[in-house]
This record gives sequence, structure tokens and C-alpha cells, in this order.
Amino acid sequence: MSTSKKESTQSSPYAYEGLERVIHERARLSMLTSLAAHPKGLRFGDLKQLCGLTDGNLSRHIQVLQEARLVETSKGTQGNRPQTRCRLTPEGRRRYLDYLSVLEQVITDAETARKSPSRRIPRRMAST
Repeated sequence: MSTSKKESTQSSPYAYEGLERVIHERARLSMLTSLAAHPKGLRFGDLKQLCGLTDGNLSRHIQVLQEARLVETSKGTQGNRPQTRCRLTPEGRRRYLDYLSVLEQVITDAETARKSPSRRIPRRMAST
């Protein structure tokens, strides 16, 4: 970690730099979570149902996630019907898991603050 990044983390412990905006959006977080639970990927219709999205909404979010190199799609046919399948890329899986680690830290910090409202410095700062 660079010195300026380390200093920023120390002076702004609640900045949570690892919360990527592209992942943090509710629909995209739902999609990535669904895809993480299905390593071989999901058909478009199944992903749409799991996430409660419309065709257009899902298509747009897939496009955003593809541009960010988090997901990839493949097209094929099943029973003479076109099928689009979506799955996490290896980079997408890594970034999603990194994102979850940051969320876990948010929860830890919130729980610490809830238990001890007067404590303003998160535990990870006390050891530095």
C-alpha cells in the first residue's frame, strides 16, 4: 500500500475505499451474489427471476458489469431457443470477494460503535 493511501486510511478509517460503486448498486450486488452462488453461470431468465429485474434492467446491468470485466456472457441455443448465459469472470469473483471483505469490516465497525458509542476509533486503527 502506498504511503499516501496508508495515511488516507489512517486519517479516514470509515472511508471504505474497497466499496466499488459498480458493485455497490443494489441490482448489481444481487446479480453478483447470484452468480457467485452458481459458478457455472445462470441463464438470463433465471438471473432475472432471482434478482427481480425486468429484461431491460437486467440487460443494462449486465452491460455495466461486462464493461467492468466482472461478468461475461455467452450465447447459445437450447431446444431451438436462443439462450444467453451469464457468469462471473475470475477477476469478477476476486473483486466481489474483496468487496465482501470490506462490507464485513463495515459491519464490524458498526457493531463496535453500537456496543460502545463513545469509542470513535475502529479496532483496526488501535493496532497501527
